[in-house]
Amino acid sequence: MANRSRQPCAIALGVGAVEECIDELTKRGERVGLVKVRVYRPFDIHAFCHALPEAARRIAVLDRTKEPGAIGEPLYQDVVSALAEPRFQGNDSPKLNSTVIGGRYGLASKEFTPAMVAAIFDELSKPSPKRGFTVGINDDVTHRSLATRSDFRLEQPGVSQAMFFGLGSDGTVGANKNTVKIIADHTPLFAQGYFVYDSKKSGAMTVSHIRVSPDPIRSTYLVQRADFIGCHQFSFLGKVDVLENAAESGTLLLNGPYGPKEVWGKIASDVQQTIIDRKLRLYVVDAEAIARRIGMPGRINVIMQVCYFALSKFMPAEEAIGKIRIAIEKTYGKRGVSVVEKNFDAVDQALAGLFEVTIPTVTSGKPRQTPIFSADTDDFVRRATSIMMAGQGDRLPVSAMPIDGTFPTGTTQIEKRGIAAEIPAWNADLCIQCGLCSLMCPHAAIRVKTFSSDAMQQPPEDFVTRPWSGKDNPEC
Repeated sequence: MANRSRQPCAIALGVGAVEECIDELTKRGERVGLVKVRVYRPFDIHAFCHALPEAARRIAVLDRTKEPGAIGEPLYQDVVSALAEPRFQGNDSPKLNSTVIGGRYGLASKEFTPAMVAAIFDELSKPSPKRGFTVGINDDVTHRSLATRSDFRLEQPGVSQAMFFGLGSDGTVGANKNTVKIIADHTPLFAQGYFVYDSKKSGAMTVSHIRVSPDPIRSTYLVQRADFIGCHQFSFLGKVDVLENAAESGTLLLNGPYGPKEVWGKIASDVQQTIIDRKLRLYVVDAEAIARRIGMPGRINVIMQVCYFALSKFMPAEEAIGKIRIAIEKTYGKRGVSVVEKNFDAVDQALAGLFEVTIPTVTSGKPRQTPIFSADTDDFVRRATSIMMAGQGDRLPVSAMPIDGTFPTGTTQIEKRGIAAEIPAWNADLCIQCGLCSLMCPHAAIRVKTFSSDAMQQPPEDFVTRPWSGKDNPEC
């Protein structure tokens, strides 16, 4: 979603990235350009040919679709036909003699960044450019993909970029959408938000990308260099590289059950090193404890939202809190006065629980844990599923995917996310031995085991048991 900034129409979703790239390349002295196709079929051949400068010698036509069985994608075919049929162009049309190649971008919602656009222009400059190329994926099967220029980065002065890592159903996405609206509607700034969801929906990771700028925002891709990182689940630090896109001297806001003096020792050593190397400022808030205290366990969105406004300083704190309260009434008013009041309490208590952490000069934590697989684990799990679990699924090459498009079944058993803030405990005094707890526990933390009294000769000190009262107990 985007407020206050003019966005490309649906037929040209990649235009913003192309424009940003062209501006950078022209500053470097390169002669490149762009023609935006805003209406497609009926295709205005006369207008299209007049839009092309006579000096154009090479043209790359981009389609965001794949047409199996066709000799080319739809827009590519129309452009080639328009340039090859003079009778369609009109007598006053410029005489064009251009090489035309076609390519695909954004398939399966893949990213389309200025670096990928630069790769397309690089390909156009070659004596024999690829025809039918693809950008955004690593196609190591047909080798039709273009390599992205890793050194091509755009500087965006004055633009604040943030990323928020949350859990589905914890309210992070909803709060960030309200944040975009508040900034865009009540400040002179432009705001933009993109949101990435996991197919597992509730309980899976969500990533929110927010840009705030004094000028209209053209970036039609996810944040690549964030000066603010919000990690709303402490367990993510040990499983996903949340600081991969953190900018130098940025800010990390961490929701964790540890205080400002002990949290550093709980962070993995490689994450600590990244914080030190990039000179990040670290803030911690126990949003889970605040949420439980006000009667909304797990709903940490408003708490983290208030902390973000306090640290980003887009508007005075009191004004921001007032706007957040209005957004809460609009969002949760239909759920009753009690829900609204609890969210108001979350707003009031958020800043009192926010602390800055003093960053040591050396690391002291343990290395980050990597997924552990047994020797008989399926090859697909090691080659593909494990990469997805680390949040790097978009980097998988085509060869990692099964040739027939099918996925092995039963892979959920190895996808142990470890995201629970609490685990259940068995109360032996209240147990009626119905066994339903083991069936209903979503994390399979409760297991029912029976054994003979002979096995209890030397039990561990903390091992709790209770005599079995079932009818089919052979010892009864």
